[in-house]
Amino acid sequence: MAKVLTRKQAAEVVERLSLLYPGAQCALDHKDIFSLLVSVVLSAQTTDVSVNKVTPALFAKWPDAAALAGADPIEVQEAIRTIGMYRQKANNIVRLSQMLLAEYGGEVPRDFELLQTLPGVGRKTANVVLSVGFGEERIAVDTHVFRVANRIGLTDAPTPEKTELALTKILPKGRLSDSHHYLIWHGRKVCHARKPACENCTLLGLCMRRGLGV
Repeated sequence: MAKVLTRKQAAEVVERLSLLYPGAQCALDHKDIFSLLVSVVLSAQTTDVSVNKVTPALFAKWPDAAALAGADPIEVQEAIRTIGMYRQKANNIVRLSQMLLAEYGGEVPRDFELLQTLPGVGRKTANVVLSVGFGEERIAVDTHVFRVANRIGLTDAPTPEKTELALTKILPKGRLSDSHHYLIWHGRKVCHARKPACENCTLLGLCMRRGLGV
């Protein structure tokens, strides 16, 4: 039995999900690349809805890297205290703002490796910033993408990084960024972690329906 779907089947998955989620896009509210970067850092192990509740006041007080670089981390903690790991995240966004100011003139670098040198930024965040912020073709692997991609058989990979590399190879050219949003939305609305709504899934007949622990 095949371990993963074929390229043709993967293209069909993308097509079906595109019809189901035609307006799928980044759910984090942002006005520019800096606010996108900060929002993605804040969203680690926290819902986008929770992040969107704290960022309006956060960016009203500290709208750019220059402002946030000079902020008191304790004040920033208070501004975002309703989200998970708020102390660590507050320190990270102040420090990354300081790095942006010191090394990049306050601008977010358009470079995968350089982005990952910023506090709180890993592969997923870097890929989201490059995809959503700069319009590059990227597939960012968060918990939803990792679960759904491996469950339905787009990949058979043990880690997010290997899942990212496998998806880059099997997904249709030019559809990586779109697929990122489709898989996230499908993970939220249908392919839930503990009890996926398989009976209502548009991918019936394609999905390999692997174990619920994925």
